[in-house]
Amino acid sequence: MNMQTDTAEFIAEKYVPKGPVVLDCHVKNIYYGDFRAVRDTTIPIEKNKVTGFIGPSGCGKSTVLRSMNRMNDLIDSFRFEGHIQYHKHDIYSKKVDAVIVRRYIGMVFQLPNPFSMSIYDNVAFGLRLNGYKGDEEEMVVKALKRAAIWNDVKDKLKNSGLSLSGGQQQRLCIARAIATEPDVLLMDEPCSALDPIATRQIEELMVELKQHYSVALVTHNMQQAMRVADTTAFLGVDISQGGRTGYLVEMDDTKKIFEDPQQLLTKQYVRGEFS
Repeated sequence: MNMQTDTAEFIAEKYVPKGPVVLDCHVKNIYYGDFRAVRDTTIPIEKNKVTGFIGPSGCGKSTVLRSMNRMNDLIDSFRFEGHIQYHKHDIYSKKVDAVIVRRYIGMVFQLPNPFSMSIYDNVAFGLRLNGYKGDEEEMVVKALKRAAIWNDVKDKLKNSGLSLSGGQQQRLCIARAIATEPDVLLMDEPCSALDPIATRQIEELMVELKQHYSVALVTHNMQQAMRVADTTAFLGVDISQGGRTGYLVEMDDTKKIFEDPQQLLTKQYVRGEFS
């Protein structure tokens, strides 16, 4: 079966959040130049939950995620139509500074990307960038503890962040992202470059992090989504106009998405019945 659709008018039934929403994402269209990358996608990020994004390559998962803290603004051809509200403030308003947005909506990328500086300075980087005036060391230690890497690095904070293993580097990057105490943490396939042991450690960490943050997770690993996500959004690909445009097919509690999906495309995807 082919999990792409030729039904351009299909729009998913809106998911009704069970709790408070921190970040409310309403994408009408996202373009890169003339290319329509995503359409008709509404995904609420609920407070202290992990929201998973799944779907085939090219469905716009990462594009939507990066729109949530305006990372796509760094791409000249990017154009966003719709609105994303953070605590009811539209982050795409012309009055809003994208740098401030990223202070409250942090991001962890697919590949661990520690800076070529000490472990301590990696975590302190965001604090210094934002002009933090409090106890820097206290915040660094707090972030390293929350990222479950403090015991590994407490005696070598002056060592380069590049000296750590892949899994440790990713936890260091998570510590860097949460040091500024954001409300929301965006994670774009944070385990794709890690071995199974490091992956499980990051997954356990994600479950712990939602006590303090609201997490949005893009993953190609459906088992990972089942293990850590409270709600899951499934995006498909519309080829009706001759291109590849991602859109939201279905969003619901993770258990329901995987055990009782309502849309045929979702059923095909979670069962592996697609080409």
